[in-house]
Amino acid sequence: MSRTSLVRNMVAGLALLVGLSSAVTPAAARAEPLYFAVEVRREGRIVAQPKLLGETGRTLRAERRRPGAPHADYRLILTPKATGDSFLLQLDLLLPEAKGHSELALLHGQQRKLQLGRVPGELEVSLLLMKVDSPEFRALMQLSEDKGQGSSTSSI
Repeated sequence: MSRTSLVRNMVAGLALLVGLSSAVTPAAARAEPLYFAVEVRREGRIVAQPKLLGETGRTLRAERRRPGAPHADYRLILTPKATGDSFLLQLDLLLPEAKGHSELALLHGQQRKLQLGRVPGELEVSLLLMKVDSPEFRALMQLSEDKGQGSSTSSI
């Protein structure tokens, strides 16, 4: 076997190996844009109502801090991951006087209430998750626009 044919066989073998390995390994999952509507209650009183846009596979952080304040009023961290038809979500919440953590699975359009405190009602989170490019999300945004026509602010 000549040196040229040996090199040609090695290149063909490597090309075949690369082709087979790319066919066996799944393509990287595309990030799914998501909308989150969150309501945080501390002992029945609303302390936060952020509406956030994020995507699967990326950690989303939201914080509200008054100008000049040394500490945030709240800090919210959401980490969504796609798993088939549902989304696995890690939620971490930090308030000056309380904190909570939860891991849950949500479907598109599903709303869930979580009790994060030591006793019911101490720290409660209501969470809605929607795929951004969906008819339900577009309907929700249309509803928000219709409500906001009488005022100068928007929900997002």
